[in-house]
Amino acid sequence: MKFTDGFWLMRDGVDASYATEVRDVRAGDDRFTAFAAVKRVERRGDTLNAPLLTVDCFSPAEGVIGVTVTHLAGRKHRGPDFALPGADTGVGRVRRDGDVVELTSGALGVRLDTGAPWTLSFRDPEGREVASVGRKGTAFLTTGDGAHHMAGQLSLGVGEQVYGLGERFTPFVKNGQVVDMWQADGGTSSEQAYKNIPFSLHVSPTGAYGVFVDHPGRVSYEIGSESVGQMQFSVEDQTLTYYVVAGPEPKDVLRRYTALTGRPALPPAWSFGLWLTTSFTTQYDEATVTKFVDGMAERDIPLSVFHFDCFWMREYQWSDFAWDPDVFPDPVGMLARLKERGLKISVWINPYIAQKSALFDEAAQLGYLVRTAEGDIWQWDLWQAGMGLVDFTNPDACAWFQAKLKVLLDQGVDCFKTDFGERIPTDVVWHDGSDPERMHNYYTHLYNKVVFDLLEKERGSGEAVLFARSAAAGGQQFPVHWGGDCWSSFGAMAESLRGGLSLSLSGFGFWSHDIGGFEGTPDPAVFKRWLQFGLLSSHSRLHGSSSYRVPWEFGDEAVDVARQFTELKHRLMPYLYGAAVEAHRTGVPLMRPMLLDFPGDPTARVLDRQYMLGPDLLVAPVFSADGDVEYYLPEGTWTHLLTGEQVQGPAWRSERHGFDSLPVYVRPGAVLPLGADTSRPDGDWLTDLSLLVAPGGAEHGTVTVSVPDHQGREAATYEVVRDAAGAVTVTAPQGRDVPSVVRSVQ
Repeated sequence: MKFTDGFWLMRDGVDASYATEVRDVRAGDDRFTAFAAVKRVERRGDTLNAPLLTVDCFSPAEGVIGVTVTHLAGRKHRGPDFALPGADTGVGRVRRDGDVVELTSGALGVRLDTGAPWTLSFRDPEGREVASVGRKGTAFLTTGDGAHHMAGQLSLGVGEQVYGLGERFTPFVKNGQVVDMWQADGGTSSEQAYKNIPFSLHVSPTGAYGVFVDHPGRVSYEIGSESVGQMQFSVEDQTLTYYVVAGPEPKDVLRRYTALTGRPALPPAWSFGLWLTTSFTTQYDEATVTKFVDGMAERDIPLSVFHFDCFWMREYQWSDFAWDPDVFPDPVGMLARLKERGLKISVWINPYIAQKSALFDEAAQLGYLVRTAEGDIWQWDLWQAGMGLVDFTNPDACAWFQAKLKVLLDQGVDCFKTDFGERIPTDVVWHDGSDPERMHNYYTHLYNKVVFDLLEKERGSGEAVLFARSAAAGGQQFPVHWGGDCWSSFGAMAESLRGGLSLSLSGFGFWSHDIGGFEGTPDPAVFKRWLQFGLLSSHSRLHGSSSYRVPWEFGDEAVDVARQFTELKHRLMPYLYGAAVEAHRTGVPLMRPMLLDFPGDPTARVLDRQYMLGPDLLVAPVFSADGDVEYYLPEGTWTHLLTGEQVQGPAWRSERHGFDSLPVYVRPGAVLPLGADTSRPDGDWLTDLSLLVAPGGAEHGTVTVSVPDHQGREAATYEVVRDAAGAVTVTAPQGRDVPSVVRSVQ
C-alpha cells in the first residue's frame, strides 16, 4: 500500500509516525527490546501526548533474526498464526557495548546504536551489512478511513533483486512491483495468486538473504515501487513481525526458511509418473475411463495415476463425496479394475458443501459450517448453489470431514486433488474466534493439512500426496501443488513456468501444471511442447477444462512425444528421486530457477524461461510453434542429455528443435544415475543401472553417486573416478553390478 505522495508529501488523509530515536533498551541474554519515540525528544514535555513504539529483537532459529514492532499492545490477538515448527527459544546471544546493543544468531546479527538516529543494521559474521532499516523503516500510519497500519522498510542495495512472494505469474524479478498477499481464484494471467507466501528472497552481487513477514492476513508490498530504494511491507494491525533470514547463498536462505516453517514431505515415487484425468466438464463414465486407459496402453504410453475430476459426484452436490450412481454404478468394482492395471487413483474434492448435498444439513446441524455474525450459515451461489464452507477451526468438523474422505480411501482412492480454498469470506465468525481477515489466506493451510494428515494416517508416511491449488506459508509441507487455471497457449505455458519458479523460491519443493493448458483446446504444437515441459517437471498431469487431453486427440506425433518423454522421466527417476529426497531434507526445491545453482552469474539471476531440474539437469522448454528457442548455458562444458552433444558455456544459444527434442543439458562434471525400466516411475532402479558421466568440472577426481530406494533411504552408492586422461572407473557396493557408463540416454 502506498502512503506517500512522492518523496516529500504524504497522501491525503495519511498520518505517519516513524521510529526516530531510542529512549530505552531492555537487554536479556537472548533478546532485547527497544522503545522508540516517533519524534526527537529535546525536553521532558516531549514525552507527553506522543506514541512510543516497542521493538522486540529475537532469534527463533539459527541464522534468523526476528523483529516485532508494536504500537498499541492491548488489542486482543485472535489468530490464526503461521505454524513455525522450527522455532526455538534462547537461540541468539545479546552483547551490549556502550550505546551499541547487538543480537547475534549464527550467520546473522542485528545492531542498534541507541545514541544515533533509529537504524537497525543486519550484518554477517564479518560485520558486513546485509540489510538495514532506516529512518522510515519502522512505522505506524493511519489513513483517512480510520485504518491503522504497521509498516516496515528494508533497504534495497545496488543490484539487489527480489524474488518469490508465492506463485506469482507476473515478471519473475519483483523489483518495481506492487504485490498484495490475498488469496484469489484469478487464473494464471493476472496479478492475483492462489498461493500468497509473504517470503521474499533477495539476491545481489554480494550475497543473499530472505525476509518473512509473519502475518497470515493481507500483507501489502511495495518493492522499489513507492520508495525505489526500499522494499516496504505493511499490514492493517497494531503489530508487525518479520524475520530476516541469513544466506550467504540463496540455497542457504531456503534451507533456513524451510527449517523454520516446515520442510516438504517426500512424495511417493509413483506420484512422479504421468497422471491422466477425465478433464473437467467433459462427458465421462467408466467406459470412457477404460477407453482412455486402454488407449494409453495400446500406444505404449506408461500411465501411473488416473484422476476423476469434479463430475464423479452428482451435479449441484459438491462436495458430498458420493459417486454419481447413474454414471458410476459400481465405483468399488471400477476402482478395483483400474488398480489391477497398476494405476493409482485420484479424485477431486473441495471444502465447500452445496445446499442440495445431504451433507449440508448434516454439517449444519452439527455446527460444522462457517456462520455469519447473526448466527446464520454463510452461503452464496458462486461455484455451487447455496454452498456453505467447512469450518476447519473446529476439531470436530475436521474429524467429520476426514471420516467422509476415509470412505473413499477404503473404496480404493489413493490421493486427492484439493481444489479451491481461495474465496474465503471475511464477514463471518469462525468456531475458534479467529480473525476473518487473517483467516482468509490461512484457510487453505488448514484444509490441506486435514486431508494430508488423513492420507499419512491411512496410507503411511511417504505415501501421502495431494494435488493442491492454494497454499499459505508452510503449505510446502503438504505436496504437491499445481499452477491453477491457465489458457492453452505458449504465453500461458511461459506464465505458468514463471509462477512455478517464483513458488520454488518461496520454499515449495514440488510443483506441477496442467499439460496443454486448462482453458480452451491447445493447438497440437502447444500440446506437444507442453508435454515436454510437463514431463520434465516435478510432477506431470494431463488435464483440461472442456476438452480431453489424451495425446491421440492431437495427432500421432503427440502420442510419440508423450511416450518418449514419459519413458525418459522414468529412466531419470533414480536421479529425480534423489533430488526429491534433497528437497525433503533441505528445502532446496526439485525444480529450481537458475539463480539457485548459479548465484554468482549475473545472467542466471534474470532467467525465467529455463530452469534446473535437480542439481544437474538444465531444461529450456520451447515456447514457439516453429521450434525456435533461445537459452543460456553458464560456464563449463554442457552435455545434451538426448544426443551427447557438448557445448561450451557461458553462451547464449538460439536453436530450432523438432518435437522429439529440446534443450536439456547435463551440468559439467555431473554423474546422473539412469534406470533401465521405462514402464513405471517406481520400478527397480538398480537393475541394469547406467551412469551418465558428463565431461567438464574437475579434470579428474572422485564423484560419489547415491541411488535412493522408494522410501528415500540410500539403496546403493557408487564411486566414479576420472583420471587425468579422462578414463572412468566405477566401483559398486558389494553384491551390486557395476553400472555401465553412457554419454546420453539414447
